[in-house]
Amino acid sequence: MSKKLFENNLSTVMVLLTILTMVGSTPVFARTEIQNKGSDTLVNVAQAWAEEYGKRHADVAVAVSGGGSGTGIASMINGTVDIANSSRKMKKKEMSLAKKKGQDPLEHIVGYDALAVYTHSDNPTLSMSISQLASIYGRNDTLKSWGDLGLKIPGCQSDEIVVVSRQNNSGTYAYFKKAVLGKGKYRMGTLDMHGSKDVVDLVENTPCAIGYSGLAYATEHVKLVCIRNGNDDSCVNPSVKTASDKTYPIARPLFMYTNGQPTGQIKRYLDWILSDEGQCILSRKGYAPIKKISCSE
Repeated sequence: MSKKLFENNLSTVMVLLTILTMVGSTPVFARTEIQNKGSDTLVNVAQAWAEEYGKRHADVAVAVSGGGSGTGIASMINGTVDIANSSRKMKKKEMSLAKKKGQDPLEHIVGYDALAVYTHSDNPTLSMSISQLASIYGRNDTLKSWGDLGLKIPGCQSDEIVVVSRQNNSGTYAYFKKAVLGKGKYRMGTLDMHGSKDVVDLVENTPCAIGYSGLAYATEHVKLVCIRNGNDDSCVNPSVKTASDKTYPIARPLFMYTNGQPTGQIKRYLDWILSDEGQCILSRKGYAPIKKISCSE
């Protein structure tokens, strides 16, 4: 090898070593991960929030998973999540257990939802009262067939009302029970679905069915029932507006829980969710915002 070629190669090696040394001394990019788990009612908007926030803040990743309000609350109690999503308030016994484990859950209302009642697209039902729903869903079920309501449903040969519900760790299950059944219990033999979308999908494909789920899961392939508080009252349709002004009889707040007052990146994320930008995302997903907002298309 010639002396000149040797010197050129040596120079190249020195440059590469210098670059490697500089790369090695560069600080590793720090990224904060926020664990967010719970309500299936909230999971779609929670994922939309996480995705949009990540575009604006590359140093924060929000990991969202569902599983139901009970799952999110249990994770909060055990200290394994930063934010628990819930479509119901935490129970007193859950709060007590959390405090025994050193957690201090703090409630944040992030939106409102109309808990809609769904029927098959061929079902002629236009409205129902809360008492009729209780007679369908309650343990002392007195309405067992569509004929009991004076209805004949195309494609429903058995005439039996197929009652679709949610699993018992769901906040939607708990809220519907409180709002419709009061202190009563659910009837036996309901079809208990794991997720909000599963309820709507089953009703869409089952002419005899009735089910309840968040308004955000409505599609053009199912009908929404207009709900009356009393038998003689005017019915109110589920909508973002009627959830917001609370005229819809089965409207509910949606919650996020943190362990004490949020700080740092968690606080910044929650502040953004409650800002006009975050609330506009919520509204576009079919939920009612917590305040009057102005959204661009």
